[in-house]
Amino acid sequence: MSQMSHTSFASFSHAAQQAQQWVNELAKDLCWSEPSACRLLRSVLHTVRDWLSPEEMADLSAQLPVLVRGIYFEGWNPSAPASERKKHDFVVSVRNSFGYDDEVDFDVAINAVFKLLDRHISHGEIVRIRNSMKKSLRKLWPVD
Repeated sequence: MSQMSHTSFASFSHAAQQAQQWVNELAKDLCWSEPSACRLLRSVLHTVRDWLSPEEMADLSAQLPVLVRGIYFEGWNPSAPASERKKHDFVVSVRNSFGYDDEVDFDVAINAVFKLLDRHISHGEIVRIRNSMKKSLRKLWPVD
């Protein structure tokens, strides 16, 4: 086996481990199953992505593990109109993407994803993203 293919496989394996770690952390934080945590992560990342300016969106994507970045961009339509920027609209967007579940407190679930991002993304990037959001939405993403 050539060195190149071995390095590629090692990188792919590491990327899978990183993505799995994020999902595991989120599942543990919420006491959810891993498939549900993965679905939530996808729903929140897509909603955040669609709310950011192209520049902010690209800055955030650069800090995501490679497979999580793939989830982030999955199904992205750059020409889609921006939605309202109120907290309620954000929560509804996540809920619609996740699938309605009356057992889920989406404020708590979204906050858990934001806390996960806090642990893994630079503080400066988190501050920039939060500052681009309306105050009502920032309540879901408290800064320690």
